[in-house]
Amino acid sequence: MLQGGVQGSPVLRLFTRWVRRPLLPALRLWRRNIQLKVVATTLLMSLGVVLLLGFVVIGQVRNGLLDAKVKASQGQADGGFRAAKDRADSAGSGQAPEGADPDGQPGQNPAVWMNDLVEQLSSGGQSAFDVVTLSPTAEGDTGSVRGPRASGGVDPINSVPEELRDNVRRGTTFQSYTRIVYGDGQASQPGLVIGKQLNGPDSEPYQLYYLFPLTQEEKSLSLVKGTLATAGLFVVVLLGAIAWLVVRQVVTPVRMAAGIAERLSAGRLQERMKVTGEDDIARLGEAFNKMAQNLQLKIQQLEDLSRMQRRFVSDVSHELRTPLTTVRMAADVIHEAREDFDPITARSAELLADQLDRFESLLADLLEISRFDAGAAALEAEPIDLREVVRRVVGGAQPLADRKGTRVRILGDRQPVVAEADGRRVERVLRNLVVNAVEHGEGKDVVVRLAAAGGAVAVAVRDYGVGLKPGEASRVFSRFWRADPARARTTGGTGLGLSIALEDARLHGGWLQAWGEPGGGSQFRLTLPRTADEPLRGSPIPLEPDDSRHNRDLRKAGLPPGGAERAVTVPERSPVTVTREAQGHPVSPLARSLTPVGGSGTGSTAVVTGEETASTGTKGRPAPPADAPAQPEPVTPDPAAPTTESTSTAPPRPSKPAPTGAPGDRDSRGNRGADEETRRGR
Repeated sequence: MLQGGVQGSPVLRLFTRWVRRPLLPALRLWRRNIQLKVVATTLLMSLGVVLLLGFVVIGQVRNGLLDAKVKASQGQADGGFRAAKDRADSAGSGQAPEGADPDGQPGQNPAVWMNDLVEQLSSGGQSAFDVVTLSPTAEGDTGSVRGPRASGGVDPINSVPEELRDNVRRGTTFQSYTRIVYGDGQASQPGLVIGKQLNGPDSEPYQLYYLFPLTQEEKSLSLVKGTLATAGLFVVVLLGAIAWLVVRQVVTPVRMAAGIAERLSAGRLQERMKVTGEDDIARLGEAFNKMAQNLQLKIQQLEDLSRMQRRFVSDVSHELRTPLTTVRMAADVIHEAREDFDPITARSAELLADQLDRFESLLADLLEISRFDAGAAALEAEPIDLREVVRRVVGGAQPLADRKGTRVRILGDRQPVVAEADGRRVERVLRNLVVNAVEHGEGKDVVVRLAAAGGAVAVAVRDYGVGLKPGEASRVFSRFWRADPARARTTGGTGLGLSIALEDARLHGGWLQAWGEPGGGSQFRLTLPRTADEPLRGSPIPLEPDDSRHNRDLRKAGLPPGGAERAVTVPERSPVTVTREAQGHPVSPLARSLTPVGGSGTGSTAVVTGEETASTGTKGRPAPPADAPAQPEPVTPDPAAPTTESTSTAPPRPSKPAPTGAPGDRDSRGNRGADEETRRGR
């Protein structure tokens, strides 16, 4: 058990888990209930104060009782010592002491005189004390003249401490606390012993002790302790009840405010707090209600503006279709007859056709974005094999790859990769990623990898082109974003391709994540659940590829790859479907945008090495870590399984110059370039 260490011991882990399991509900209640914390803290502090005061009071009472007892005992003992001395002096001079038989001769018999002395001195105590006489030379011999004598059945040897006898033998009067032991079977009891050494009638020394029982003082102290304990317990309970009532008056409005805030975040903007009184809590409620009212007003204004903007975009997009169709027909006629024109006019016809293609793509993307913004996007999920989708996408991008001199390889397509997804949307996402990789790959290979593990499937597109600079991975999914805004677009992108791909991934409840390094290429990873509405817990493909500079440096140092990534948030968007919509309540996209992260919102992750990494979650779930594994199966494909290239790869071609477009404009490249080239035969 100890050889593997404490952390590696399964027995110890099981024991720890067994101990922690019943404590988890209590710990969870303690963390979430501020009223319980305040009341428990008040009880503990009150108990500490009561215990401290109890110790102080009991100490004072004990000292007072003992001081009074000592003073009274010393007075009685001093009187007895004087009486014994007077009796010894009278016996030594032959005169009978006062109250004695004048015919007796006590000085002639010391043993009888000692017995009479003990009996006479103890008779005046009325059981308030006992008298003991001891002789320094014959303490243990009870039959001798100077042997120990005691009244009341006291054991003289065991009742008088040895240290006290030594002190009395060397000095005058001494006292000490002891336990009075009785020889007749009575229980011992605490007592006070006061002793003094005197001389008998024959001038022989002996020790005289007074033993005062402390039974009454002990009873009084026990009564005080019981009274203080009862009173202290009552005070602690009373303080706990008072603290509970006081905290309840404060916590109840706070809990009410928290509940209303949660309902406000869910889109129920008409919720308000109930305000009573004029105290601070009432002022807080009034301020909260005023804030909610202003927030509702502002959101309503923004909703109207957003609705107007969406309606404008939708109307303009639809209205442009009719003239665009007419212009397209005329442009096609001119383009078909371009061989009959002079070179300048023919080139103008080609440019006109190219820009019309781009305009059509932009118009279609705007219509698609407007559907996402309006929450009208619908998912038509059915079981599909991603291998077929990837092959169609690679085949469609083959003309563009041939022009760029890029070879597209497919890995991991030996085994089926099946998931419940919308084939049209998944194909659009992958087409966008593959076309972007080919355009920015600078003529180098593009690798498309498929994998499945646990409840997730993933497709990663890896290129070795310009890569992503620090800070670009979290902005590459923004609409119309370009790495260098000063540079013009020279390829047929609309700037909305990755934004639409991100929305498609969110609609599936999946992740679309990016990684890149300057000059080292980039990798985009699409992760989808195998079953619709199944929560994702990880991805079967690491986001940072094994051949990145960071992982190569780690391998050279003998360390495992990965671990150099941190999260960067990609802006959240409202979900496509909301619970209140399902219930028939109108909820605007702006009201949905108030949903907290981890609630019903959606998100994506973008990751790069060094300064840049990934972010928030998906479809009501927290964001995955950059290399979050899919559970319960391994997160990486089986290395023993053969990994082959697809037959759809293009043959190697001589390297061509990099594209004239801006190398950082990855987000601006459209996802229809390959199809347009194939359709038009250019």
